[in-house]
Order: sequence, then structure tokens, then C-alpha cells
Amino acid sequence: MFAKPSLIAASLALGLSTLVPTAAEAHRRWLLPSSTVMAGEEETITVDAAASNGLFIFEHRPLGLDDLSVTGPDGQIVEPVVIGSGAYRSVFDVKLAQQGTYRIAIASEGMMGSYDLDGERRRWRGSREDMASGIPEGATNVSVSENAARTETFVTLGAPNETALSPTNVGLEMIPVTHPNDLIAGETARMRFLVDGAPAAGLEIEFVAGGTRYRDEPGIRTLTTDAEGMVTLDAAQPGLYYLEASAGRGEYEDGPDRRLSYTAVLEFMPL
Repeated sequence: MFAKPSLIAASLALGLSTLVPTAAEAHRRWLLPSSTVMAGEEETITVDAAASNGLFIFEHRPLGLDDLSVTGPDGQIVEPVVIGSGAYRSVFDVKLAQQGTYRIAIASEGMMGSYDLDGERRRWRGSREDMASGIPEGATNVSVSENAARTETFVTLGAPNETALSPTNVGLEMIPVTHPNDLIAGETARMRFLVDGAPAAGLEIEFVAGGTRYRDEPGIRTLTTDAEGMVTLDAAQPGLYYLEASAGRGEYEDGPDRRLSYTAVLEFMPL
């Protein structure tokens, strides 16, 4: 294992070399907009943010909104109006003042670790940037993990555009090839998954229709990306659909353990 901050910092430059699908979380995280496609000069949508077993039922807990970000059709940040959080959901409004597509996301990343120093086991938590100075010189038995999670949805006012859909190149993310607000039931849609901007090959994705409370079988479909990180989605019936993917890397001698996750809500419209 590494012990010096300089070696820790160097390890962060290494890319994710192997994707290993992991089990989905017991509670699904989702952002549910009141509408995904609208017309007119201006509109306002309300978004529910929650984690639950059933889709899309408020029965577990609200999502925190500290890491909420809305990207507008021009690529600039749009400030949401946070209404608040209750026992089972958080709620916020987004004013759509520009024509085009908005990307609504809760994206978080951070590092945590533990180490031995002066005969004591100590813990540390912080950002990538803080890591080199956060674990002191002389620390031994260093164990570090990185967590990055992204939960998102998309809405469009008027004609769709793609400016807000550009990759961030951080963690696991979905880059729509078929526009996410131009999805039609009975037609195929293509999505590309990336890890830090590189194709996420061999990634397993759960794809499931909402309304799981009212079905005996959850109807989860497991899809796998190809060598370019591409996957094809098809929905037989119109409605809201949820997808989830996760990836990780086992702990290397010269790199931290890494856990990445992505979830999204997409709406397939009638033909």
C-alpha cells in the first residue's frame, strides 16, 4: 500500500481500467419532473427527488439537494427554487425561460479513507484535491475509496437541443445519442455510457418501467454496453422509465478503490 501523500496524489491520475458491475442499491434514487416536454414561451416544472423501493412511490426518504445542478439550453447554470424536504421527498421548481433542453442532476463525489498513525487508527474524508494533504506523512495501512454518484433527468421547452447534454468527463455518466426528450414507445433509442470520458464497455444497466407497485413482477431488464459504451433501449409501452448502472475498481497497490453509480428517469411518449 501507499503511505506518502505524493504517492496518493499520483495514484489519482490513473484511469479506470476495468469495469466491474456491482449490485444495485436496495433503494432507487430518482428525479421525477412534472413534465418532460413542453411548448410555449416560458414554463415552470416541479421536480420530486426521492429514494424508494417502488417506482415512483414516496415510501423511503427524500434526496438531499446540496449537490443539485440545472444546466440550461445555453450550457449555463439555471438556479432552481427549492421548496423543501419532507419525510419522503424533496421538491424544487425550475423555471424554463429559454427554448431548448435542460439537464437536471444531483451529482456528488468524494473520498474517504483510514490509516494508522502513532499507534492509532484514524479516519479521513474530503475531496480529491484535499487528499494529498489530508493523509499525513508517515501514515501506514492506508485504505482509500472514492465515491461518485449521478442522478438525473431531462426536460425540453420547445425545440430540443444538445448543449446541456455534453459530457462532464467525471465519473459514470450517460450521453444520449437519441435525444432524451425524443423517445418514442416502440422505437429504439441509443445511449452511450462513459467513465471519466472514456467508453464504459461491458457495463450492466437495469432498465425498468415505473409503476412497479402495481405489478407482480418488477419487469427489470438487464442490458450490457458494447465496446463503445453503447446500449439500445426500447420501451413497448409509453410512460416513465428508470435506468441504473454502477461500476467499480478493486483496490490496486497504486490506486484507491472506486465506486461509481448513475441513475436516470426517461419518458417514452406514445407514437
